Amino acid sequence: MLENIYLLAATLLFTLGLGYYLITALQWFSYKWERILLHYTKPLWHLYFAIIPFGVFAIFSTFWSSLTPIFAGLYLVALFFWQRKLDKKLVFTSRIKRFFCFLLFAFLIFSYFLLNQILVLVFSLAISFLLMELYEKLLYIKFKNSAKNKLASMLDLKIVLITASFGKTSMKNFCASLLEKDFNVLKTPRSVNTLAGIIKDINENLTPETQIYIAEAGARLKGDIKDIAQFLNPHFVIIGEIGAMHIEYFKSLENIRSTKLEALVSKNLEYAFLHSTTLKKEDEKTCIYDHKVSDISANLDGIKFKLNDTWFSSKLLGAFNAQNIAASVLLALKLGVKQDTLKMSVLNLKSVEHRLERLDAGGKIIIDDSFNGNLKGMKQSYELVRGYSGRKILLTPGIVEADDELNEELSKSINEIFDVVVITSGINQKALTKFLSNPEVIILKDKSKMQEFLSQNTTSGDLILFSNDAPSFV
Repeated sequence: MLENIYLLAATLLFTLGLGYYLITALQWFSYKWERILLHYTKPLWHLYFAIIPFGVFAIFSTFWSSLTPIFAGLYLVALFFWQRKLDKKLVFTSRIKRFFCFLLFAFLIFSYFLLNQILVLVFSLAISFLLMELYEKLLYIKFKNSAKNKLASMLDLKIVLITASFGKTSMKNFCASLLEKDFNVLKTPRSVNTLAGIIKDINENLTPETQIYIAEAGARLKGDIKDIAQFLNPHFVIIGEIGAMHIEYFKSLENIRSTKLEALVSKNLEYAFLHSTTLKKEDEKTCIYDHKVSDISANLDGIKFKLNDTWFSSKLLGAFNAQNIAASVLLALKLGVKQDTLKMSVLNLKSVEHRLERLDAGGKIIIDDSFNGNLKGMKQSYELVRGYSGRKILLTPGIVEADDELNEELSKSINEIFDVVVITSGINQKALTKFLSNPEVIILKDKSKMQEFLSQNTTSGDLILFSNDAPSFV
């Protein structure tokens, strides 16, 4: 009897541990089973923390049940040390809490009716994930209808939808900054760019006083942006530069382009500001905004550019920001903001967090560009620091969710400019080091050691550039 209790307790602990690993992976990849099964960036983790442990547990519970509690304990210890090293740990949202409640409920039911511990484990996990999905779908329908009704009741609200392969969060923040003096503006928070995130934001933050709502749209599959556009029916659309981001999901640049252009399906569309990479033509309802920008100059003090026949200056870093600002300025002009007001607002624009943020500390220049993950933007940030006379140190994982060809091209640019290159992820190590012959190359496999490395290996006068970032699960 006592042995059965120990075995049941061990099975519960192992079930909770395996459930913890799986739900953590699901949260990282937006609760998409396809992505953690087919596009998981650390497949060995599945082997170490799911497949092998499940096999060993099955053998022990069948043939050496007395050892099962010991193994379950060791598995939990392994999970504990694994999660301690993660820089993106499981966030215990309401959804996660509901999952563990479903898991405990299912375990109690199946352990009462089934004697085989493996079946209890498998059925408990399967049913809890199924219940979670069903419950979330019901909640989603409820919240979607609530948000839809709120939008329908706000007849004077103007909606702006922004999408791009890169730069959409920056443009969203620039638009909000340029409009907030003249309008009551709400923008989606941080990098929220899914329909579910937009629905949540509308329900929680949109008020009757809001005059302009600015949302960004991201995509992993064809139809993602169409769903957002058909839900919001924006009056103004900005489609920024299109490139090979997330090419592994879309397979071709043309698929990416057609997905971004889904933003134009809105039945309320009044005007669109498009980048020339959309391959669209200018007409009475369409502006190709990057064609309006000229004479861009950029250095470590900021940027200057001409939009149509007017000069604008900004303290923001990076030549690419000239086009992002231009799209935002053109939208503001369309909405009636005066040009003189906009010139002053552009001068006072603040950088988006982790996008070419300059910090000066201990005689070192630190540039945080860790949210810049596209080839063009990364290369432009390298050109920005090329003329710096001191030692230039780069920390980067390369371009995540891109093929080797793009990272090899990045490698060529890095080789020309930097004195020290610290590669912070093994995912692109081979491609990134292919053309590195000039700089000292350091492989930093444990990101938790980054602070220690910088304090011991950098001195006053160094320029340190954080270029893109990859969480530890990548």
